[in-house]
Amino acid sequence: MTLALDVDFASMLVIGRTPAGLRRIAPVTGGHFSGERLAGTVLPGADWVINRPDGVMVIDVRLALKTHDGALIYASYQGRFLAGPDAMARFAKGALLERHDYSLAIAARFECGDDRYAWLNNVIAVGTGEQTPSGPIYKIFEIG
Repeated sequence: MTLALDVDFASMLVIGRTPAGLRRIAPVTGGHFSGERLAGTVLPGADWVINRPDGVMVIDVRLALKTHDGALIYASYQGRFLAGPDAMARFAKGALLERHDYSLAIAARFECGDDRYAWLNNVIAVGTGEQTPSGPIYKIFEIG
């Protein structure tokens, strides 16, 4: 499945430096997803981001997805954005990095009460992401 998010970076909430690191909340305003067995739009959600003192950016995203035929799916994924210190400094200033400058990896889970998509309740998925000006685009793969 491909999952593309629209993130409102300008409206990001900066909680500040906490014992865990720099805490921010990035609003996800929309997007779309498509795959072999499902497709639709991304409803508003957020990414609870922590930039740890060791330079790693940890992501914790929670979204609602609406399929093309009206089912609602809860999607959550956690992961990390890794880059060297120079690349992270550029990224922090809003720069679009070259794909070889970073690694974005996630582990995802889904929940759905609609019988047509009940199979999602048992899916374990992993993915890789790519930075774009409007937000990340992920390639997500079911495993197991």
